[in-house]
Amino acid sequence: MFGSSSNNKKEAAKSNGSPVAHSLNSLVQGTVVEGTVTSESDIRIDGTIKGKLFCNAKVIIGPAGIIDGEIKCKNAVIEGKFQGTLEVAELLNIRENANVSGDVRTNKLIVQSGAVFSVNCTMGNVKQLNNTFSINKEKGEQPILKAAN
Repeated sequence: MFGSSSNNKKEAAKSNGSPVAHSLNSLVQGTVVEGTVTSESDIRIDGTIKGKLFCNAKVIIGPAGIIDGEIKCKNAVIEGKFQGTLEVAELLNIRENANVSGDVRTNKLIVQSGAVFSVNCTMGNVKQLNNTFSINKEKGEQPILKAAN
């Protein structure tokens, strides 16, 4: 009566906890997370993560963002600072103000002029990431990302 049935279906999809297409998680500047972060949709980091980040979509490290640890994701754009191990299944884009150091595995790479890119880099077919996270009980209940065989 007050809304169309298609609007009601959209609202029901939002309220049932299923991810909405083109969702973006955000960690704002001034926020520090220590531990493991997992995400099925895009995530933007303008704060700090000390630990692991597993994402089945795009990771964006903003200009104020800092990650010290490990990232496994589908695509990544880095404008801030990253130190550690980075595995990107498809495209890694390093912007001009980025500072990246550590070990990198990616299928495709763009490094803009002005970026600091001090890494051991392996390029080529990185195994596609499986869209499931699981708990590895043998290693203290920490979420891990399974790679497809």
